[in-house]
Amino acid sequence: MKSSLTYRALLVAGLIVASIVVLMPSLTRGDLPSWWQSILPTQQVRLGLDLQGGSHIVLTVEIDKAIEQSLEHTGEEIKREAKDAGVGVAQAERRGRSVAVRLSNRDEVDKFKGVMADRFPILKLANTTAEEGQTVLIYEYLPVEENRLREFALDQSLETIRNRIDQFGVTEPVIVRQGESDILVQLPGIQEPERAKELIGRTALLEFKLLEADENQGADQYRDDKKPLPPNTQLLFGPEFDATTETFRRVPYLVQSRTLMTGDVVADARVRPAMQAGEGPTVELSFNARGSKLFGDITTANVQKRLAIILDNTVYSAPVIQEPITGGRATISGSFDIKEARDLAIVLRAGALPAPVVISEERTVGPTLGSDSIRQGFLSFLVGGLAVIVFMVVYYRGAGLLADAALVLNVLFLMAAMVALGTTLTLPGIAGIVLTLGMAVDANVLINERIREELRLGKTARAAIEAGYEHALPSILDSNITTFLSGLILFQFGSGPIRGFAVTLCLGIISTVFTAVVCTRLVYDYRLATRRLQTVSV
Repeated sequence: MKSSLTYRALLVAGLIVASIVVLMPSLTRGDLPSWWQSILPTQQVRLGLDLQGGSHIVLTVEIDKAIEQSLEHTGEEIKREAKDAGVGVAQAERRGRSVAVRLSNRDEVDKFKGVMADRFPILKLANTTAEEGQTVLIYEYLPVEENRLREFALDQSLETIRNRIDQFGVTEPVIVRQGESDILVQLPGIQEPERAKELIGRTALLEFKLLEADENQGADQYRDDKKPLPPNTQLLFGPEFDATTETFRRVPYLVQSRTLMTGDVVADARVRPAMQAGEGPTVELSFNARGSKLFGDITTANVQKRLAIILDNTVYSAPVIQEPITGGRATISGSFDIKEARDLAIVLRAGALPAPVVISEERTVGPTLGSDSIRQGFLSFLVGGLAVIVFMVVYYRGAGLLADAALVLNVLFLMAAMVALGTTLTLPGIAGIVLTLGMAVDANVLINERIREELRLGKTARAAIEAGYEHALPSILDSNITTFLSGLILFQFGSGPIRGFAVTLCLGIISTVFTAVVCTRLVYDYRLATRRLQTVSV
């Protein structure tokens, strides 16, 4: 008995000391001596958007643009597949929400239809027309495929934005789907909202294209639509450093429309500092196995030509391919500083958005509103806690005072667990703590009422305490386990504030059962072991 009592006492004392140590940075607001910061925890209570302020953003994914981009790629694939099958295709281009395929030979219509049915079952033939003496077949996506593309665009946008924000370093962001095309993003305590918005909304479409002319001479003649562009080309612009003025100027590039490779084969992106004075940092790309082979084939077939590296229609660099590059690496240099280079590396690692996103709603929660929420939440916690404490002392006397001490330990353990696990405290979370106080009182009420019943039956203090805890324990476990499972369901399927409430509820239930059953029983057992308890004040 004494050995068990010692172990339990050491356990409770150890938890109290550990909880105080974990909470000390929050209580002192991080103003701790250097020796503490070097050997002991320094993490403080994390506050949610409703308590510390931050940004509330609703993004709308332009899903129709994702379908149009998919049709562009499908047109290129149709030309390749038709060529492999020996069918002459003069043109395959997107027209609105369909792909128009112009055949070189009208006698090959049936053969081409067979190729489409075999290799593109997701497309259906919507119309057949004649243009300039050639047969044109109009294909559209099947409804089931269009719905799949819509779901994929939204899910991929959600995952890409989540990856970008995680790498940006925002603590406990909320990123969830909202409606059919919206994504809700909440960034608690964000210090650079404009930079975060730019990072989130950046499409980050990385493309590799050949320049139409090796040295790109004469591209200025196409600026401002002075002269029609050659077929299958486009005019893009990029920054170029002028050593004379030591500034960056906007330079035109005439590039081929055909995309040789995109950023979906990028495995990693890292920032490299400037090697020479006057140069900015660079971003080094590493390709996956497919990308390495593709990049090697491209550079092998285009030695002594200029390859433009294009991000969101901006040419960042256009180096001359001196020799085949088979190492699976490329470098992007441009007019960005170290912060811009880091953001570029983040979006390239996280991947490109499958469709553009626009900010349809934006709210900023200021720190003043957060302070008011904290004050009101603390007031509700204080009033509720004091009411419970007074009731327990008045109604159960000595046993009520012991239950109040367990209540204080309950809150101490709960807050320490939240800090240790890095959980974010929200306003609904404070409501969960207040609810935990009620659950804790309920457990102590059950125990005290059972002890009262046993004492009325004439049992001794020891027998009444043992019987009271033994008979009350099943009811305590039943009620708390069912509530705990409800909290898990809320956490699994809820989002934002609901999750904050669920976390504090589940952690509070664990600390409630421990303090009500273990801590209060420890005091009774100690007094019984030292023969200081002759009767129970209950």
